[in-house]
Amino acid sequence: MTWRTSTLGDLASQAGGEIRTGPFGTQLHKSDYVDDPAATPVVMPKDMSDGKIDSSAIARVDAEAVERLSPHILSKGDIVLGRRGEIGRRAWTSDTEEGWLCGTGSMRISVNGSEQVRPRYLFYFFGLNQTIGWLKGHSVGATMSNLSAGVVQQLPVRYPPLALQDAIVEVLDSLDTLIENNRRRIEILEEMARLLYREWFVHFRFPGHGDVELVDSEIGLIPEGWEASRLDKVCSLVMGQSPKSEYCNDIGEGLPFHQGVSGFGSRFPTHTKWTMVDKRVAEPGDILFSVRAPVGRINVAPDCLVVGRGLSAIRALDGYQNFLLMQLKDKFAEEDSMGGGTIFNAVTKKDMESILLLKPDCSLAESFEAVSAPMADLIANLSKQNRALREARDLLLPRLVSGELDVSELDFELEALGA
Repeated sequence: MTWRTSTLGDLASQAGGEIRTGPFGTQLHKSDYVDDPAATPVVMPKDMSDGKIDSSAIARVDAEAVERLSPHILSKGDIVLGRRGEIGRRAWTSDTEEGWLCGTGSMRISVNGSEQVRPRYLFYFFGLNQTIGWLKGHSVGATMSNLSAGVVQQLPVRYPPLALQDAIVEVLDSLDTLIENNRRRIEILEEMARLLYREWFVHFRFPGHGDVELVDSEIGLIPEGWEASRLDKVCSLVMGQSPKSEYCNDIGEGLPFHQGVSGFGSRFPTHTKWTMVDKRVAEPGDILFSVRAPVGRINVAPDCLVVGRGLSAIRALDGYQNFLLMQLKDKFAEEDSMGGGTIFNAVTKKDMESILLLKPDCSLAESFEAVSAPMADLIANLSKQNRALREARDLLLPRLVSGELDVSELDFELEALGA
């Protein structure tokens, strides 16, 4: 079976597509951005995560800007490539994102209609380490890497006949579909826990609330019998300290090490560094709290790990760890701020210890834990499954796209990967 190699520019031109950089800062003005959830999103490199567009913190622009920048409107099947800063980020444009704008720092790649290469195959091709390495090697800029459309057009793309491309895409898409299904289940479980927490402990509509009076406290009105307590009275706190670089590695020796939020995910961090120095350790289930900008970003330790100077590890002394997690997430929903809206670039141990927390009636906290703990366990299991699925996908990807592995001989059970 013959594999061919063409430049990306040739493939795009043959398909009547294009490779276009997003609008530069001079084309998008501050006045174009609006705080309107119905306005058109603008996709920038920060919004690309695991091959998808994350709209949770995406910027939006008004209709006038969309009309003015119409050549940058995304179509289904377009690939959005990060061209500035974190070279190698890419995202697929699905039905949901059609009509959104390719933003500053991004590049739109369209090969829809190509008779040589499937857009989805090309999307996976951009996920290869060798492709990312080529892009990084051809980027320019001393302080921030940049890619131009002219350079990306020269990218050599190796591809097999369309039938084999389709077979490769089917295998990789099956893994991505399982990952996405698990992600949505996690999202639903987290939202259920959040809504229950807010119903009981923010709006105070807990079972039997009609028989309880609200009284003044340091944190405002709270049910009678409840307390406001400092964090150091109800939690153990470990402030991180970074080991010297010579004691760190990226080959898995020692315990995982996290300096700050760079490895943070939606709930659990991804390990990329390890250390043999284990003086400041977070235990499994500890809350990882960022103490340097962005202050207040939260993850959960999936296993024992070492916390560096940008993090702290927090554990509830009463064992109600899920209640503590929800309370801190609610309290620090707005990053870089502490109580009263004060902005912080960093916080000290004293600042952390003085955080005021709600201490409810023990029976109610226990009831919340009884409901939320199974949810947390299921979230942890689904997250573990997704790690296994991503590892399988990332292992198969280069072997399939290089032709090293014949997809027709591929035989594996997704259940064995944790699905």
